[in-house]
Amino acid sequence: MRQKVLEEMPEIAWISDEGLKAKVLGAWAGALAASGFDRIGDMKPSGNYDSMPLRAGTQADHMRSVTRLAVAMAEEFDSLLPGFKYDRDILIAGGLCHDIGKVWEFDPENVERWRADPSNSGMPSIRHPGYGVHICLTAELPEEVAHIAGAHSGEGELLTRSLENTIIHWADYSFWKIIESGGQLADRDDWLPPEKKAH
Repeated sequence: MRQKVLEEMPEIAWISDEGLKAKVLGAWAGALAASGFDRIGDMKPSGNYDSMPLRAGTQADHMRSVTRLAVAMAEEFDSLLPGFKYDRDILIAGGLCHDIGKVWEFDPENVERWRADPSNSGMPSIRHPGYGVHICLTAELPEEVAHIAGAHSGEGELLTRSLENTIIHWADYSFWKIIESGGQLADRDDWLPPEKKAH
């Protein structure tokens, strides 16, 4: 499973701290093993379970692109601004794990259950940022990485984001806005099971 994860997200090799690298691989392997997905690429390639998917590319490609954008932004500021300090390993690990909670939110069985009775446990019951914190802390990833998973999206408006989280937030937001403006979202969604009609 770890080898599959590394094949889908080779940027994990960019992490210089071997312990952190192993924990990122372990977190993804564990998250996939506990889900209905065999690979990251089996998940719908979209921002939310109910938003339109990418025309081309996978969920892994999204996380890889966000990580690459974040590193490029940080390197630009580092070269431009004396005293700009960031943790490159945390930035990379956070970028590659920011959407790790999608294994829960995007699972078609979960979506079908939530749709059947949203009043029971919600719709979704837990968004991917919240579930991502659970995975990160269970896998003993640093708090800084769990913070990125938990607060890269709208939930982050309720707290103060770290520098690395701020960079990931804007890389992620930019990714989806540019994809949308560039006409790179599919015209229809064939990923999720159709809603069942009540008789």
